[in-house]
Amino acid sequence: MSDEARPRTIALVGPYLSGKTALLESILFATEAINRKGNTKEGNTVGDASAEARERQMGVELNVASTTFLDDTFHFLDTPGSVEFAQETFDAVLGSDLVVVVSEPDIERAKAVAPLIKFVEERGIPSLFFINKIDKLEGPVTAIVDALQEASGRALVLRQLPIVDSDSISGYVDLASGRGYSYKPNEASEGIDPPAVMADEIKDARFAMLEKMADFDDSLMEKLLEDDDPSNDDVFSNIAKMVAAGNIAPVMLGAAEFDHGVRRLLKALRHDTPAADITATRLGLDPSAEEAVCQVLKTYNLPQIGKLSMVRIFQGQLAEGAQLNGTRPSGLFDMMGQQTKKRPDAAMGDVVALGRMDDIDIGDTLAASGNAEPLPKADVLEPVYGLAIAAANRNDEVKLSGALSKLMEEDPSYVVEHNQDTHEMVLHGQGEIHLRVAIARLQNKSAVEVQTARPKIPYKEAIQKSVQQHGRFKRQTGGHGQFGDVHVEIKPLPRGSGFQFEDKIVGGVIPKTYIPAVQAGVREFLAKGPLGYPVVDISVKLYDGSHHAVDSSEIAFKTAGRIAMSEGMPKCSPVLLEPILAVEIYVPSDYTAKINQLISGRRGQILGFEAREGWPGWDVVSAQIPHSEMLDLIVELRSLTQGVGTYSASFDHLQELTGRLADQVLAEAQAEAAE
Repeated sequence: MSDEARPRTIALVGPYLSGKTALLESILFATEAINRKGNTKEGNTVGDASAEARERQMGVELNVASTTFLDDTFHFLDTPGSVEFAQETFDAVLGSDLVVVVSEPDIERAKAVAPLIKFVEERGIPSLFFINKIDKLEGPVTAIVDALQEASGRALVLRQLPIVDSDSISGYVDLASGRGYSYKPNEASEGIDPPAVMADEIKDARFAMLEKMADFDDSLMEKLLEDDDPSNDDVFSNIAKMVAAGNIAPVMLGAAEFDHGVRRLLKALRHDTPAADITATRLGLDPSAEEAVCQVLKTYNLPQIGKLSMVRIFQGQLAEGAQLNGTRPSGLFDMMGQQTKKRPDAAMGDVVALGRMDDIDIGDTLAASGNAEPLPKADVLEPVYGLAIAAANRNDEVKLSGALSKLMEEDPSYVVEHNQDTHEMVLHGQGEIHLRVAIARLQNKSAVEVQTARPKIPYKEAIQKSVQQHGRFKRQTGGHGQFGDVHVEIKPLPRGSGFQFEDKIVGGVIPKTYIPAVQAGVREFLAKGPLGYPVVDISVKLYDGSHHAVDSSEIAFKTAGRIAMSEGMPKCSPVLLEPILAVEIYVPSDYTAKINQLISGRRGQILGFEAREGWPGWDVVSAQIPHSEMLDLIVELRSLTQGVGTYSASFDHLQELTGRLADQVLAEAQAEAAE
């Protein structure tokens, strides 16, 4: 198979509602892979095919569709648009030869593509921009391109100029060929002569395009300096070369809903998408090698089939029965949305699903030898939202555990935490919708109903003064009794010191064999202090006591230690401690002032801000915020920043909580305990 004939993989990325799924439908319809376009509202699209996607009318996981255009095979990766499902997008993008960034003709919405663009460019993946919904364009298209350029480190090259007819977009002029086209709803555009009134505008726009390209080609620069307009063939070949090198990203226009500009986009993809061989070389592989090397882009757990691992073959070829990393897949499958079809083999460039590869995960590199150099994988996103979950039916607890494991297989940005302080299972993810989808999947795929609640805050308590306390446990029965007698000194320690136990017994008044039991009794009490929370930063010194030669036992001294603590601790002026998190918030600079207000409104302390390294036009705001104020922070943050703001957080310290807020926390805890 020639380099050009190998299948190529295109990732469709873009913000929520940018129209990626509509674009995929239009592509499949234009290439006759489907005979009727579906739409998201009717729930009959190839993409967004899962039950959870249908219910929400939005993409929630990767969908794959393949088609042929002018005898070339293309695999399209339709990625979710919502930032809450960005892990799916980042994992999938790594398998592409080129990324199409789908954007709306809205300057404000253009900011939303910044994280996607950053990810693609950092990994050297070629890109092309498609401004969708061009029928809704207001103002010059160059303003949209300029807004997108702010987010991109590549030179964005406008390939097309819209033709405006009576305040509506009726077609476009291709600046590379100089030809005009008139849009025809649900049909191929009709070739026309460019409007004479646009002659100067076309000339200027073409020169601007060539000028940007000339920054990467000396011969082209010489031609421009000599006022020598390069041939169309030279322009097309230069575009393809520069796209593959990551120098430029062409910008094309259209309206997927009406099939406008879609066939021209396909022709650009056919011409400009690097061949699979070039991608293999970019990744450090040998395109001529026979050994199969592929990477896992996505995991599906389907009720009828079991585990499917979607992979991109970067090198060599696969045949049914072949081993990868020591495991033989149960089969090779093509996927079209949620539909699967078995196939006997797959070649370099193909995207296929492998059946029942139980021990492999998303991002893993697979090879026939099992020892290929690992390909770059996407970092797992830090969780920013959490819900406490429990099986609605206690008999489903084991079932829930297995279902959660499958959930994390499908999307590694889900994290399950068993909080020892609050005795809760907490499911963490990328936002409220992300977790609601997870709960729906548990129900739909594993038939497990779960209850959810706001996670409890892991408050602690400490003491403010020292006390000496006597604790005695004496019980007389018909036979041996129980006797334990201790004297302890309870003292506060500096914050962050934890728990210290001192044995100061002299003269054997308490035999050494019983002292660990006293410590155990003390520890047992500290798990829940007078305020109802674990006690920290405390010293307990055992300095005196007595024992009985017959009735003393470990259990008696353990009980005596617990009694001493239960009677002494309320005298030590216990105080509530709330956890404070160190938070870094990442936002475009335009929103920094709003973020300062957000932090202040959550009892946070702003520590400062600085430019975000490697992200022009972005800031990092550093702050300390109480844990109790963090649950829905991401919701408000995204609302203030067009969905692009995010944060990272880690525990910093414990801080005393007093006054009305402390009373409220304690009252709620008492009410819960009384239920």
